[in-house]
Amino acid sequence: MNTKFRNKNRGYQQLRVWNDAIELYTLVCRVFRQWPFELKKVASQEIASADSVHRNIAEGYCRRSLREYLNFLNYALGSLGETVSGLHAYVAAQQLTQADFDALNSHSFKLENGLLRLVESLERKEGKGDWIDHLVIQESNAVYRVPGENPCAAVIEPQEPASTT
Repeated sequence: MNTKFRNKNRGYQQLRVWNDAIELYTLVCRVFRQWPFELKKVASQEIASADSVHRNIAEGYCRRSLREYLNFLNYALGSLGETVSGLHAYVAAQQLTQADFDALNSHSFKLENGLLRLVESLERKEGKGDWIDHLVIQESNAVYRVPGENPCAAVIEPQEPASTT
Protein backbone atom coordinates (compact mmCIF):
# COMPACT_ATOMS: atom_id res chain seq x y z
CA MET A 1 0.00 0.00 0.00
CA ASN A 2 1.31 3.43 -0.90
CA THR A 3 1.90 5.12 2.48
CA LYS A 4 1.48 8.56 0.93
CA PHE A 5 -2.26 7.92 0.60
CA ARG A 6 -2.97 5.96 3.77
CA ASN A 7 -5.84 6.53 6.19
CA LYS A 8 -8.38 4.45 8.14
CA ASN A 9 -10.84 4.40 5.26
CA ARG A 10 -8.28 2.81 2.93
CA GLY A 11 -7.36 0.06 5.37
CA TYR A 12 -8.99 -2.53 3.10
CA GLN A 13 -5.87 -2.21 0.90
CA GLN A 14 -3.96 -4.11 3.59
CA LEU A 15 -6.36 -7.05 3.50
CA ARG A 16 -4.99 -10.19 1.88
CA VAL A 17 -8.41 -10.97 0.38
CA TRP A 18 -8.62 -7.54 -1.28
CA ASN A 19 -5.16 -7.99 -2.81
CA ASP A 20 -6.07 -11.52 -3.94
CA ALA A 21 -9.27 -10.14 -5.50
CA ILE A 22 -7.26 -7.50 -7.40
CA GLU A 23 -4.95 -10.25 -8.63
CA LEU A 24 -7.94 -12.38 -9.73
CA TYR A 25 -9.34 -9.41 -11.65
CA THR A 26 -6.05 -8.84 -13.49
CA LEU A 27 -5.80 -12.55 -14.36
CA VAL A 28 -9.39 -12.61 -15.63
CA CYS A 29 -8.73 -9.49 -17.73
CA ARG A 30 -5.63 -11.05 -19.31
CA VAL A 31 -7.53 -14.17 -20.34
CA PHE A 32 -10.88 -12.72 -21.39
CA ARG A 33 -9.85 -9.56 -23.22
CA GLN A 34 -8.33 -11.83 -25.91
CA TRP A 35 -11.66 -13.48 -26.70
CA PRO A 36 -13.10 -13.02 -30.19
CA PHE A 37 -15.66 -10.32 -30.92
CA GLU A 38 -18.66 -12.66 -30.95
CA LEU A 39 -17.90 -13.58 -27.31
CA LYS A 40 -17.21 -10.04 -26.06
CA LYS A 41 -20.49 -9.82 -24.12
CA VAL A 42 -19.74 -13.05 -22.25
CA ALA A 43 -16.14 -11.96 -21.66
CA SER A 44 -17.34 -8.59 -20.40
CA GLN A 45 -19.70 -10.27 -17.92
CA GLU A 46 -16.86 -12.44 -16.59
CA ILE A 47 -14.60 -9.41 -16.17
CA ALA A 48 -17.42 -7.48 -14.45
CA SER A 49 -18.13 -10.27 -11.95
CA ALA A 50 -14.42 -10.53 -11.07
CA ASP A 51 -14.25 -6.73 -10.76
CA SER A 52 -17.18 -6.76 -8.36
CA VAL A 53 -15.32 -8.92 -5.82
CA HIS A 54 -12.65 -6.39 -4.81
CA ARG A 55 -15.14 -3.51 -5.04
CA ASN A 56 -17.51 -5.17 -2.56
CA ILE A 57 -14.68 -5.91 -0.12
CA ALA A 58 -13.64 -2.24 -0.22
CA GLU A 59 -17.16 -0.84 0.01
CA GLY A 60 -18.07 -3.02 2.98
CA TYR A 61 -14.87 -2.07 4.80
CA CYS A 62 -15.53 1.62 4.21
CA ARG A 63 -19.08 1.39 5.59
CA ARG A 64 -17.50 0.86 9.04
CA SER A 65 -20.52 -0.99 10.39
CA LEU A 66 -19.97 -4.67 11.10
CA ARG A 67 -23.37 -5.68 9.74
CA GLU A 68 -22.82 -3.79 6.48
CA TYR A 69 -19.24 -5.07 6.22
CA LEU A 70 -20.46 -8.65 6.52
CA ASN A 71 -23.21 -8.01 3.96
CA PHE A 72 -20.69 -6.69 1.43
CA LEU A 73 -18.30 -9.57 2.09
CA ASN A 74 -21.20 -11.88 1.28
CA TYR A 75 -21.85 -9.89 -1.92
CA ALA A 76 -18.17 -10.40 -2.76
CA LEU A 77 -18.60 -14.14 -2.22
CA GLY A 78 -21.64 -14.04 -4.50
CA SER A 79 -19.71 -12.25 -7.23
CA LEU A 80 -16.89 -14.75 -6.84
CA GLY A 81 -19.43 -17.58 -7.21
CA GLU A 82 -20.67 -15.94 -10.41
CA THR A 83 -17.09 -15.73 -11.68
CA VAL A 84 -16.35 -19.40 -10.89
CA SER A 85 -19.65 -20.54 -12.42
CA GLY A 86 -18.70 -18.76 -15.63
CA LEU A 87 -15.30 -20.48 -15.65
CA HIS A 88 -16.97 -23.90 -15.44
CA ALA A 89 -19.38 -23.05 -18.24
CA TYR A 90 -16.65 -21.68 -20.53
CA VAL A 91 -14.34 -24.66 -20.11
CA ALA A 92 -17.27 -27.04 -20.70
CA ALA A 93 -18.13 -25.13 -23.90
CA GLN A 94 -14.45 -25.31 -24.93
CA GLN A 95 -14.22 -21.51 -24.93
CA LEU A 96 -11.61 -21.53 -22.16
CA THR A 97 -8.49 -23.66 -22.15
CA GLN A 98 -8.02 -26.17 -19.36
CA ALA A 99 -4.78 -24.40 -18.35
CA ASP A 100 -6.54 -21.01 -18.01
CA PHE A 101 -9.43 -22.66 -16.14
CA ASP A 102 -7.04 -24.37 -13.71
CA ALA A 103 -5.12 -21.15 -12.98
CA LEU A 104 -8.25 -19.02 -12.50
CA ASN A 105 -10.13 -21.69 -10.53
CA SER A 106 -7.15 -22.23 -8.22
CA HIS A 107 -6.82 -18.52 -7.50
CA SER A 108 -10.60 -18.22 -7.00
CA PHE A 109 -10.56 -21.12 -4.53
CA LYS A 110 -7.80 -19.47 -2.48
CA LEU A 111 -9.72 -16.16 -2.45
CA GLU A 112 -13.00 -17.88 -1.60
CA ASN A 113 -11.46 -19.62 1.42
CA GLY A 114 -9.89 -16.34 2.56
CA LEU A 115 -13.23 -14.56 2.35
CA LEU A 116 -14.98 -17.35 4.22
CA ARG A 117 -12.38 -17.20 7.02
CA LEU A 118 -12.69 -13.40 7.21
CA VAL A 119 -16.50 -13.64 7.48
CA GLU A 120 -16.22 -16.32 10.19
CA SER A 121 -13.70 -14.21 12.12
CA LEU A 122 -15.89 -11.11 11.97
CA GLU A 123 -18.96 -13.10 13.01
CA ARG A 124 -17.02 -14.37 16.05
CA LYS A 125 -16.05 -10.77 16.92
CA GLU A 126 -19.68 -9.76 16.58
CA GLY A 127 -20.77 -12.58 18.89
CA LYS A 128 -18.22 -11.57 21.53
CA GLY A 129 -18.93 -7.85 21.14
CA ASP A 130 -15.29 -7.18 20.18
CA TRP A 131 -16.04 -4.97 17.16
CA ILE A 132 -15.53 -1.22 17.42
CA ASP A 133 -16.81 1.12 14.70
CA HIS A 134 -13.74 3.37 14.75
CA LEU A 135 -15.04 5.97 12.34
CA VAL A 136 -18.32 6.50 14.16
CA ILE A 137 -18.26 9.99 15.63
CA GLN A 138 -19.87 10.33 19.00
CA GLU A 139 -20.57 13.89 19.95
CA SER A 140 -22.96 16.00 21.90
CA ASN A 141 -25.18 18.63 20.35
CA ALA A 142 -24.09 20.88 23.21
CA VAL A 143 -21.07 21.85 21.11
CA TYR A 144 -23.37 23.59 18.65
CA ARG A 145 -25.27 25.69 21.17
CA VAL A 146 -24.63 29.40 21.26
CA PRO A 147 -23.91 30.65 24.81
CA GLY A 148 -26.94 32.40 26.28
CA GLU A 149 -29.31 31.00 23.63
CA ASN A 150 -32.36 29.08 24.74
CA PRO A 151 -32.01 25.66 23.01
CA CYS A 152 -35.80 25.28 22.99
CA ALA A 153 -36.50 28.68 21.42
CA ALA A 154 -36.51 27.29 17.91
CA VAL A 155 -39.03 24.57 18.70
CA ILE A 156 -42.23 25.08 16.72
CA GLU A 157 -45.33 24.25 18.71
CA PRO A 158 -48.01 22.19 16.94
CA GLN A 159 -51.07 24.18 16.00
CA GLU A 160 -54.69 23.17 16.09
CA PRO A 161 -56.23 22.61 12.65
CA ALA A 162 -58.37 25.54 11.46
CA SER A 163 -62.09 25.08 11.92
CA THR A 164 -64.08 24.73 8.71
CA THR A 165 -67.52 25.52 10.21
